[in-house]
Amino acid sequence: MELLHLSTFLRRPMFDQAGERIGRVQDLVARMGDDPHPPIVGAVIRIEKRDLFVPIRKIGGLAEGRVTFQGRRVDLRRFERRPGEILLAQDLLARHLINLVRGRLISAHEIELAPIDGRWEVVGVDPRPRRFLRPPGGNDHIVDFASIEPFVAHVPTARLKIPYRKLAKLHPAQIADLVEQASHEEGEEIIEAVKLDRELEADVFEELDTTHQLEFLEDRSDEDAARLIARMEPDSAADLITEIDQERRLPILENLPATQRAKVRNLLSYSADSAGGLMSPDFVAVDEAATVRVALDALRASRAPAPAQAAVFVLDGDGRPVGAATVVQLVRASSDERAAAVAQSPVTHVHPQWDVWQVARKMSDFNLTILPVVADDHGAMVGVVTVDDLLEELLPQGWRKEFGMTAVEE
Repeated sequence: MELLHLSTFLRRPMFDQAGERIGRVQDLVARMGDDPHPPIVGAVIRIEKRDLFVPIRKIGGLAEGRVTFQGRRVDLRRFERRPGEILLAQDLLARHLINLVRGRLISAHEIELAPIDGRWEVVGVDPRPRRFLRPPGGNDHIVDFASIEPFVAHVPTARLKIPYRKLAKLHPAQIADLVEQASHEEGEEIIEAVKLDRELEADVFEELDTTHQLEFLEDRSDEDAARLIARMEPDSAADLITEIDQERRLPILENLPATQRAKVRNLLSYSADSAGGLMSPDFVAVDEAATVRVALDALRASRAPAPAQAAVFVLDGDGRPVGAATVVQLVRASSDERAAAVAQSPVTHVHPQWDVWQVARKMSDFNLTILPVVADDHGAMVGVVTVDDLLEELLPQGWRKEFGMTAVEE
């Protein structure tokens, strides 16, 4: 398929059928909708300092690069954008666009067009800067427009919205990366789109760096901030609350549901870089008499975060861990067998005041992805540290930016 560049047509003269110049092409207009490749519906032509709309059916010569007017007369009404329409140069060219396949932002340095089944369509975006620096031949760098989503912030009167159903296919960490790559206005647009799924919104917020979390909480009421934080994991919620301005902390805490508020308050009593500060208070546990069937039922009913469900802990009558069974061990065992017989014991553990390096050494020595935290008096189990939370603590602040993870792709 032969591609034509949008830049080929911009500021090109338009001629009538007699060959007389009647104006200059300012932009091409496409209609966003369900089509993977938006159709070109017309052009904005400047005639005597007026921007007029010429429908595509009255335009010829695009394939040859010579734009001709094929109608009888030009509608002299000034151009007004209709709902769902985008101006390719004004709204897309040199703007940020979302590549929904890779979950990254790209810059549209060129828009690619092609005639398909009798109509002109927007088929791709070239993110490489400056056409004269691009290697000749090949379309390997062209991003299919079917995987592209423009920002509404760039198209203020088109009444478009980033579709939640498309963003929801990305991992929350990818969506967070998009927010961190984008401008504040663009980031707000992404956050607004995922608000349709409150759980996804909370997951995305957990993945954001602290600077962006605070930035997007700034304009929210205490009640709205608490609504969002209530859906976050307790350890992530506690980390965020410690960063919020002191005068807002108590009102937000008071607006949390009672159960979440109690968990967060408990976590706030520990240093952030200790096992207590890292741990999740939610985990899966059964008593010593429980069967494998009961342990698997506990897993199915658990609301603990997925990493915290990597093992089921067997507790004695005082709540101390006496064994830990992985999901694989439970699935392979007979359902009537006692979970304690399947579980590995004794259970290695850490205490809430242990620092992050002691936790890391323990997990590394025993090849663990989940580690129980036991009260300082060797009493009851109070939480678990998972390897993902440990890694997040060990990685330097802003590591995504440092390693180019939030750079706009070119």
